[in-house]
Formats: sequence, C-alpha cells, structure tokens
Amino acid sequence: MHAIIETGGKQYRVQEKEVLMVEKLEAEEGTTITLDRVLAILNDGAVRTGSPVEGATVTAKVLAHGKGKKISVFKYKSKSNYRRRQGHRQPFTRLMIESIQG
Repeated sequence: MHAIIETGGKQYRVQEKEVLMVEKLEAEEGTTITLDRVLAILNDGAVRTGSPVEGATVTAKVLAHGKGKKISVFKYKSKSNYRRRQGHRQPFTRLMIESIQG
C-alpha cells in the first residue's frame, strides 16, 4: 500500500516502514505524529484520490531532527566591486512511516 502525502509544501510517495526526510516539523524526537493531508492512496491497483482523501491518515514516528548539506550562495556584480558570500543548511525531520489507514 502506498500513499501520497503533503507536508512542508512538498509531496511524497510513502509506504509502510519507509524512512524519509521532510521539512522540519515541530515535534519531539520519539513521538508519533499523524499526517492527515493524504492526497492519494494506492492499494493493489485501486486508487483513491482527493484533496485530501476523506478518512485517510498516515502515522509516522519522528526519528531525528538535523540539518542538510551546506550550500554556498555567492552574489556577484561585475565592475562594481560587489561580492557577497553566504551559506545555508536546511533543517529537516527524519520520519519512519508506521501505518497507512484509509
């Protein structure tokens, strides 16, 4: 059984026992959260869609919080002595999908 969920403005295709990284969520490590923004459920060839699907939820366990790889942002304008350098590390939450109901 697969489900398509939306969290943090992005969509993810998930299945049970899968580990994925999503945009940072406000939840403690080790707690169980319910994702109720389920856009589709795929079960043995049958597809249920909605925005969101009524009565469908995905339960996930928060494994860890962290920061992604560092990226460099460099702004430059020629002939005007303008240079700016900045780094960024995007925070994330690692989830393990426990169950899909729907």
